[in-house]
Amino acid sequence: MNVPSKLITIIGGSGFIGRHITRALARQGHRIRIAVRRPDLAGHVQPLGTPGQIMPVQANLRFPESIEAACAGADVVINLVGVLYSSGGQTFSALHAHGVRVAARAARNAGATQFIQMSAIGADMDSGSDYAHTKAEGEAAAAEEFPGAIIIRPSIVFGPEDNFFNQFAAMARLLPVLPLIGGGGTLFQPVFVGDVAEAVAKLVADGPASGKTYELGGPAQKSFRQLLQYVLEVTGRKRLLVPLPFGLARMIGGVAGLLPSPVLTADQVEMLKVDNVVSGAAVAEGRTLEGLGIAPEPIEAIVPSYLYRYRKAGQFSSSVL
Repeated sequence: MNVPSKLITIIGGSGFIGRHITRALARQGHRIRIAVRRPDLAGHVQPLGTPGQIMPVQANLRFPESIEAACAGADVVINLVGVLYSSGGQTFSALHAHGVRVAARAARNAGATQFIQMSAIGADMDSGSDYAHTKAEGEAAAAEEFPGAIIIRPSIVFGPEDNFFNQFAAMARLLPVLPLIGGGGTLFQPVFVGDVAEAVAKLVADGPASGKTYELGGPAQKSFRQLLQYVLEVTGRKRLLVPLPFGLARMIGGVAGLLPSPVLTADQVEMLKVDNVVSGAAVAEGRTLEGLGIAPEPIEAIVPSYLYRYRKAGQFSSSVL
């Protein structure tokens, strides 16, 4: 694809999803600024492009002046910042709502032609989850500050460094049982991080903002139970799957949420009460990977390539433990 080179600022571009988006945009020949709180810890993004093509710069959504500087002169601004739980000053409200407003305003002030906001399927103003309703607040702020802002809503994103399949594979290595929160019936539509990156790169290549909300999911919907069963199958583990009622899970999450890096929080339990899949409206209107001309990768094609390390003997394992 022959795409005119643009200057792109990616806020939070050094993380799991950001690295793949950076690589996809670098392949198109764009110049990229990676705006992060600690640019000294973001050197790993530079080899994703040619020398001088990718440059980490210091910026923090809680300090608008730094974001304005990071976005100055940019043709496209992409905001990927998000957290799964609040910690210190890194709260849902500060990052998902106020932070998006800061980023979208900086993009508008910079004269950017596109602003792309990474949200999530499940974003809902009326949700009982702080994560979900602040994501929705962020979407509204993006549209208000930057008319024509593009919203990306993925389901759970998988890939070598994901915190879903890796987390449960690590738990299965240590624990005799895995919890089926709410009985394990919640539906997900796992999407490959490379497909999310390709979608963003295509939207950038397509030009000025569309104002659409894209919902990105993989080719199959699977229940929480099915996903845990798949983790056990790939890692060669035999573990009990024990149903855990939402009420009890919420109590456990409330206590676990007090830890520095909680595996489960009460807010995450609340999110599990709602299916995390692409809506029928998005499918009908072509606001999906398929609508963008991208054939999504199934988990079976990707997940075994990195979960093998959780087997007793790595790629040499053949027995079920």
